Amino acid sequence: MSLAVQIRQHGGPEELHLVDVAVGEPGPGEIRIRHHAIGLNFIDVYHRTGLYPLNMPATIGMEGAGVIEAVGEGVTHLKVGDRAAYASQPPGAYCEVRVMPAKSVCKLPDAISFETGAAMMLKGLTAQYLLKKTLPVEGLQPGDPVLFHAAAGGVGLIACQWARALGLQLIATAGTDAKCQLALANGAAHAINYATEDFAARVKEITGGKGVKVVYDSVGKDTWDSSLECLRPFGLMASFGNASGPVPPFAPGSLGAKGSLYVTRQTLFSHIATRESTQAMADDLFAVVASGQILIHIDQRYPLADVQQAHRDLEARKTTGSTILTL
Repeated sequence: MSLAVQIRQHGGPEELHLVDVAVGEPGPGEIRIRHHAIGLNFIDVYHRTGLYPLNMPATIGMEGAGVIEAVGEGVTHLKVGDRAAYASQPPGAYCEVRVMPAKSVCKLPDAISFETGAAMMLKGLTAQYLLKKTLPVEGLQPGDPVLFHAAAGGVGLIACQWARALGLQLIATAGTDAKCQLALANGAAHAINYATEDFAARVKEITGGKGVKVVYDSVGKDTWDSSLECLRPFGLMASFGNASGPVPPFAPGSLGAKGSLYVTRQTLFSHIATRESTQAMADDLFAVVASGQILIHIDQRYPLADVQQAHRDLEARKTTGSTILTL
């Protein structure tokens, strides 16, 4: 048996219930992992509310780290006793022990703690595919400015540091002056408080009127229109979340009028669809974390039993950096 957080219907944080569940043996291509720490992400809110619907009852959570307890037939990259971490479908990380597909589970280097592993996999792999794979048609070169929304969050603080390591000039946005200072301390070249400033006007000012080649946006509805105004001709609008709500329908013709812009909606799970791609991305992430180029900020820790409060704080934008659930 394992303690797990389940939802029986979509709704608010009060729908998160701590229950006992049975855990079986892993089948072919699966492993059983005992968690030491679990990552909290905004996608968990989407699953809870039904923006991304799940069959009920459902255990949510996409990210964790722990020790492999059992290995199913055909799994060769992991063995019993290995330290491991993952960001993976299907949801189910909010628990002590789970059986899950082995494909996206990676051996965790000894130099990286379980807490760091749980805090960085989904967010770090997201930053990796954004800055390394989700690129404007003209590419990115050292010195290029890019705009990154919600830059004081878990993905954002990793992206600030990684962009600096790549020589990019990351323009950060955040909702408070303190969060802007946090982004600057982690490598952002500029920071804009979008609660008090017109970020599109500031981006044009910073870039001498040219705009940026790419906007990385996990906010969605509230930042969409102004983000398009920040792009230079042939620029890329890279949407990877919708914390403020889904982007409403828009006329594709408007992209032509604004300079033949590109739009993409990215998700991590397309990028980690194979064992090979997952491992390659994870190796890149492990290397920059182990080398000290990127520090994973765990700014909030909640016991698994306090998951309702963790969700309330996340939705109220009271969190910075990464948040983990502890066991």
